[in-house]
Amino acid sequence: MPGPKAKKTALSDHVYDGLAGFRLAMRRFLAFSEAALAEAGVTSQQYQALLVVRTAPRHKIRLRDLAEQMLMHHNGAVQLVDRMCAAGLAERIPAEDDKRSVMIGMTSKGRDVLEALARVHVEGMLENEPLLAESLSRLRKVTELA
Repeated sequence: MPGPKAKKTALSDHVYDGLAGFRLAMRRFLAFSEAALAEAGVTSQQYQALLVVRTAPRHKIRLRDLAEQMLMHHNGAVQLVDRMCAAGLAERIPAEDDKRSVMIGMTSKGRDVLEALARVHVEGMLENEPLLAESLSRLRKVTELA
């Protein structure tokens, strides 16, 4: 949130160029990502959830922690996991330390889908790297001069 109203100097064209370039690179990547996900038959939320599970300790995560990392309400995460289980991407596993709790893990299909999509996404990110790097460099230079 912006702070108290104080007279501020106008932003330079370099700031706007940097922001516009950054947004363009992000939009290009997101469009690329959505197309790759659609081709694989996976939603953006499912892909993000697979990434969250993959980066969790032992590749399992409590449902409440998944919801938190996905910035979702608990019931939304339950519905997402239901759809992922129905698609064969994830499975519910009883928690070892608390039988009332459930862990979410990936199935072999989920691991295969994630690996294929992660490879495609890395390639897509690298394609946008020059524009992202240039945009961030412009913004960094402007802030260093300020």
